[in-house]
Amino acid sequence: MAWIKIIKEENAEGKLKKLYEKMTSPTNKKVANVLKVHSLKPNILEAHYNLYRKIMFGKSNISRKQREMIAVVVSSINGCHY
Repeated sequence: MAWIKIIKEENAEGKLKKLYEKMTSPTNKKVANVLKVHSLKPNILEAHYNLYRKIMFGKSNISRKQREMIAVVVSSINGCHY
């Protein structure tokens, strides 16, 4: 498993802090680790988040449920718990 340096929510400043506030889950009050791996490069984090939002919530011929199912299958094949 790769270990990637991340900036935790409580240590975020400036643009990263604002992005984290936007990305914090209402359920567990945390930012997903899959997003935090980009914390050293806030511009890349923002681009990743915007792409994810477009893929999962944008207009599409497949339903949200189908998109989630595809994500689960791909994650499983890749041995990723996300």
